[in-house]
Amino acid sequence: MTTPSSPPPRRGFEAFAYRDFRQFQFARMAAVLGAEAQAVAVAWQVYSITHRALDLGYTGLALFLPGLLFLLPAGHMADRFDRRRVILVCYALQCICTAALGMLALDNTRNTLAIYAVLFCIGTGRAFSGPASAAIIPHLVPEEHFVNAVTWNGAFFQFANIVGPALGGLLFTFPLAHWLPGTRLEGAGIVYVFTMASLLLFLALVASMQVRSGRMEHRDFSLKVLLAGLQYVRRAHLLLGSFSLDLFVVLLGGATALLPIFAHEILRQGPRGLGLLRAAPAAGSVVMSFVIARFPLRRRTGWWLFVCVSIYGAAMVIFGLSRLVWLSLAALFVAGAADTISVMIRGSLLQLATPPAMRGRVSAVNRLFIGASNELGEFESGLTAQWWGAVRATVIGGVGALAVAGLWSTLFPDLRKADELTAESLLAQMPALVEMRPES
Repeated sequence: MTTPSSPPPRRGFEAFAYRDFRQFQFARMAAVLGAEAQAVAVAWQVYSITHRALDLGYTGLALFLPGLLFLLPAGHMADRFDRRRVILVCYALQCICTAALGMLALDNTRNTLAIYAVLFCIGTGRAFSGPASAAIIPHLVPEEHFVNAVTWNGAFFQFANIVGPALGGLLFTFPLAHWLPGTRLEGAGIVYVFTMASLLLFLALVASMQVRSGRMEHRDFSLKVLLAGLQYVRRAHLLLGSFSLDLFVVLLGGATALLPIFAHEILRQGPRGLGLLRAAPAAGSVVMSFVIARFPLRRRTGWWLFVCVSIYGAAMVIFGLSRLVWLSLAALFVAGAADTISVMIRGSLLQLATPPAMRGRVSAVNRLFIGASNELGEFESGLTAQWWGAVRATVIGGVGALAVAGLWSTLFPDLRKADELTAESLLAQMPALVEMRPES
């Protein structure tokens, strides 16, 4: 049982009383810092080689495909093996892949296929680590502090999203040759070295955690066990509605893959401007995370979910139409703040409405929806931008996100009517979930 490792902190910081939670958050922040900096370097490197929006979309596709291909085994591994060990193996793979990106950068490669192949391997590591990382959070804090832990988990992630892209832009333009004459390391290569260091720090911190989840699923392996997560989500309309809402809203309204185009051709900014654009949504997210950690949502969470999704769609429309840097940054800031509330609500629903022995497999299903909305969304953005142009694609996507919010509020009334974020409240709203819970 999880016990506090320090005196209880003040209101809003309850989760930090637990050592393993602190360890995991700092480890995750280091890894996300490196990953976001790497994303800036990869995007700028690929766009510099091809100058095509579609090729930016392929980077997202390469990261997404492993999540689709390995959905079922990834979730099963998170429930079948110790989740901490699964995380360590997966991040060790990502560290090796980052070293490969560094070697390609040193060789000044013009071969984008090689870059996509490495990204596919990175996506494989993320596909298996994602369910284990999500499912390990409930082992780090007691249930009464779980929503607080989810909120701070998102805050740390978004803080890294603020610093990571900006740091990636700075490192990409850092004149290392001026300080170390004769070095071949420049541009993307510098960023990849930083990412490797952040991943090594992650491995050290996670390896020192005390938590051991052990084997959660004790039933023998079978097709039924493998498919249990999919079946659970299909029948639990509350989860299906929240997962699919995120899928279609971000799939339509996301514009992350197009930020290099907005920075370079529309707002006339360089790599540093790209870093600021990528950081703006995370800045809004961090601010909102502090607000909801101190003043958590008590009631009408489903209603707030749909309001925030609508705000997100409207903000993306404004971003697409803007020609002013400050207005573009403000729109992305608001979009990030609104998205944080919906992420917190969906993350809490995922864990509180799922039995411990199935959290890996249900988290894997959620990862598929997230991957489709993010990585596949980047491919969709690149494709539509190739057809219509970046501005029109972004505006149409924002309008589409607004339409999805309205439609989903009608299709999934249970989600719209969700009230308190507690297991008791959710089970009372959906009694069928009780019948679906397998014996651990």
